[in-house]
Amino acid sequence: MFTATLLTDPQSPVLEEALVHSLAASWQGGAPRWLSVGEAAEFDMPAQPADQWQRWEALQALGVDLVVQPTTGRKKQLLLADMDSTMIRQECIDELAAEAGVGARVADITARAMNGELDFEAALRERVGLLRGLPEGIIQHVLDTRITYTPGGRDLIATMKANGAYCALVSGGFTAFTARVGAALGFDENRANTLLVEDGALTGAVATPILGRAAKIEALEELRDKLGLSNDQVMAVGDGANDLGMLGLAGAGVALHAKPAVAAECDIRINHGDLSALLFIQGYARSEFAA
Repeated sequence: MFTATLLTDPQSPVLEEALVHSLAASWQGGAPRWLSVGEAAEFDMPAQPADQWQRWEALQALGVDLVVQPTTGRKKQLLLADMDSTMIRQECIDELAAEAGVGARVADITARAMNGELDFEAALRERVGLLRGLPEGIIQHVLDTRITYTPGGRDLIATMKANGAYCALVSGGFTAFTARVGAALGFDENRANTLLVEDGALTGAVATPILGRAAKIEALEELRDKLGLSNDQVMAVGDGANDLGMLGLAGAGVALHAKPAVAAECDIRINHGDLSALLFIQGYARSEFAA
């Protein structure tokens, strides 16, 4: 048995009843269940449809995301989440670079690294090097003035934790940011890289070992084993090439507003919904959200 979930942007919901019923009928599905009227619905069906991706493409043009998964085991017990452009709307290193006057240069490197065009570790070292001499206090300034949270994040963490899940923020960014973001959203723990500081200023270097793609996989495996879970019980979410390892390993690997090269390798692609989409695809109705 498989379940199809259709969802849209909560800020401008466009999911119509007729569309949901039409797709369910064409896939020999059961009666649709509304998880949030106008925003998210699901239905069960006997088999995975052969034309899933053609339908997905057509729905994208209407502002609707479509996810098809095995019905059993959709609710996950471990969440690993990227931070930059996932739990928050910005790339922290780009915001620091803007304050240092090298924003455009760093943003270009970031975009290429997240799309898999550059080696992540080398790109991180290059970008951090451009921040050398920046006052340490600028980190707090960026946190206070430039960082905004992706909608649905608090609902996601609160609801999964209320249902027994463990939530970890695992970022290729920096601990100075993950500590605050993780605490604000309710994560159980956070892992990231450490910017080195000397005499109140950034040295232009990052502590080793660098947390990149391999470290995110290691975090998933470590927490999975610690909690006595299987990969099928894990959900991971991210948007960049350094997330692909954990997205591929997790039972539900979610490419959220991801770079094209990243989305192309993932079966769960959310381009219109926000972080609440990760609850809808687990079968939670909005009335069941904990936050």
